[in-house]
This record gives sequence, C-alpha cells and structure tokens, in this order.
Amino acid sequence: MTEAREHTLTGTRGQVVVREWPRPRPRYVALLVHGYGEHIGRYEHVAGVLTAHGAAVFGPDHMGHGASAGERVLIKDFEDVVTDVRAVEELARAAHPGVPVVLIGHSMGGLIAARYAQRYGAGLAALVLSGPVIGSWELPRTLLAAEELPDTPIDTALLSRDPEVGAVYAADPLVWHGPFRRPTLEAFVRALETVGESGDVGPLPLLWVHGDDDRIVPLAASRPGVGTLSGADRTERVYLGARHEVFNETNKDEVLADVTAFVDRVLTR
Repeated sequence: MTEAREHTLTGTRGQVVVREWPRPRPRYVALLVHGYGEHIGRYEHVAGVLTAHGAAVFGPDHMGHGASAGERVLIKDFEDVVTDVRAVEELARAAHPGVPVVLIGHSMGGLIAARYAQRYGAGLAALVLSGPVIGSWELPRTLLAAEELPDTPIDTALLSRDPEVGAVYAADPLVWHGPFRRPTLEAFVRALETVGESGDVGPLPLLWVHGDDDRIVPLAASRPGVGTLSGADRTERVYLGARHEVFNETNKDEVLADVTAFVDRVLTR
C-alpha cells in the first residue's frame, strides 16, 4: 500500500485533518467516516484492503477527534460534521474527477454517513454502515438523565473478540478515554431524530454490517433505523458472535470481503 499522506481543511469549527491513502487511477473513491472517540488512523488495515481492491481512500478526523481541532469529543451539531465530510468528498473528487464515491461509516460514523446520504446521496455510488448509531439507540438519553455523567472508560472487551484490539485501543493516545460531553449527547439525540424523520436514501445501494453480540450499539436498536433509511437496494450481513468493531473482529477478512463484493456488484451493474 502506498504511504498515506495528510491534508488540512478548514472545517465548520476549525481545522480538520484528513488522511489519504492514494491509489493511481482508482476504480472508486472510498470515504471512511470513523466512530466516536477514535480517529481515522485506526482504519489503516481497512484502507489497505480497499486500496488493494482499487480504491483511493480518504477519511477525516472529526472535530474534537484525533489530530483535528476542537475540544475533545465535543460535537454540538452533527450537521456540522456532515458538512466537514462533504469538504473531504470535494477534496477527493478534485483529485479523481468522475470516479464513483462509496461512503463507509462505522458506529457514530454510521450516523454521520446516514445523514450524509440523506443530504448528498445523489452523488454517491453506495453506502456502507458498520454497527451504525441509528434507530432506537438509548444510551444518550439514559446518560442525559443522570445528574452527573459517569467517567468510566469503555470496556475494551466489547470492541472485538480479539484482545489485542482492546489493548491497542486502550494504549492509543489519540483515542479519547474520558467521559462523554453533555452537548455531544444532546447532539446525538437530535441527530438520531433527524435521520429518523428525513426519509430513505431511495435507489442508493446500502450495505449494513453488524455483529450480533454488539453490546455498544445493539443490533436490535439499529435495525429499525436501518429499515427506515433503506431504499430499494439493501444488503444485510449479521455476523454470529461478533462484537462492535466488525472491521477489527476475528472474522474481519470475511467482513471486508463482503464489503468489497458489495462494491463490485454496485460498480459493475
């Protein structure tokens, strides 16, 4: 894989750092949208699979995440994050005009990607949602009901059956290991409502991948949201025993093969 390079964009609330994994004459652009508290550098292996498959890959660190500007994990309005992702798509399209774009969002990134598809889906070739925060995810409301937000780190065993994934996550200085911000939780609630009320994505092909043992974003909570978002072309893959980060799971090769097979179907139809 070609060595990644960085770009800095002016985002809605400060500088946004974007990582690009180049691919000469790509078949498509893959736009990666990471989850809460993490950063795009955790997707190096995903980018490796996608570049080998023919993609040029781009992905930002969201505001307040990774190397981007802002108070850590503070997001006051997810519409701003969607707008920042739009700037990344424009950067990718300037580098590769006329090349189809596939949007891939994980967890919180699935919420962002879902809203992105509602706002800008006419320009996308496909949408992939991994363990998406969508539908009836109750954690934000539950935490907001508490007088004080708990300062308890995530149980890293819930990420993957591979213990190395949790160990690396816990030691990563760019990962946020502190408590939620109340404004971010409030923004989650509003964004979930907005996505739920804003209709489906029409003919845009959608692939939904989820672990059936996901206890961070439970499968049953996401299902109604995916159902509301889906249009005429939905593919679903649920992995027995898999936890939240299916791209980091013990069967990640299977998951990523399902993603690339889906992209092949979309691009060759």
